[in-house]
Amino acid sequence: MITVVYLWRIPRTRAPQAIWHMAVDRFSLKRDKSVGFFKLIGTGTGETFTPRDADPTLWGLIATMGEENVAAFDAGTVVTAWRKFALSESRYLASPISSHGKWSGAEPFAADLDLAKSWSGQVLAITRAKIRWSKNLRFWRAVPPVIVSLRGGVGVQVAIGIGEAPLGLQGTLSIWSDSAALKAFAYKGAAHSAVIRETAAQGWYSEELFARFALLEVRGSVTSNK
Repeated sequence: MITVVYLWRIPRTRAPQAIWHMAVDRFSLKRDKSVGFFKLIGTGTGETFTPRDADPTLWGLIATMGEENVAAFDAGTVVTAWRKFALSESRYLASPISSHGKWSGAEPFAADLDLAKSWSGQVLAITRAKIRWSKNLRFWRAVPPVIVSLRGGVGVQVAIGIGEAPLGLQGTLSIWSDSAALKAFAYKGAAHSAVIRETAAQGWYSEELFARFALLEVRGSVTSNK
């Protein structure tokens, strides 16, 4: 299965239209037999993971499907509707090489272990967590140092906060030069290591997912939210 990620930059005045699509596009996507897992996402800076981070000009879609279905989906109703009012579009085709955890109770990304062994190119990473309401304040206080280190990380090319609402951004989407750069940040960065320890101690998440993908194709480009 291929994972397709779309990011659309829109005029600020079209934010109500984007919110409407976030609400109604899920019905079209559920009816599309070629689509496996999908999530419509809002974005933000990810600096505090609170509503004030939200960027009303950047929205997206993550979907899984067979590689043979990508062209038809790309020309389909959902994608073309966003194109009608978007200023720009970025599309990333990716194949999962590692995935741990669940998203809305599902394990959406089946890793290609053979590709994982051989891949040396760019890597797309998605993290997502469902934060326990009782832990929100403590979590929000701990996040900013991680985001600062992520944006300044060696090898990181794009880093944005993502959320399904986007009221309260729950994750990140990032692109790295290679797997080594991502692993160095994840396991050697002081700020990230501290949050990993706190996560184990505090039990912040009721659900979490971390997935890495071989980035096979990029069409268009988007910069990190500021």
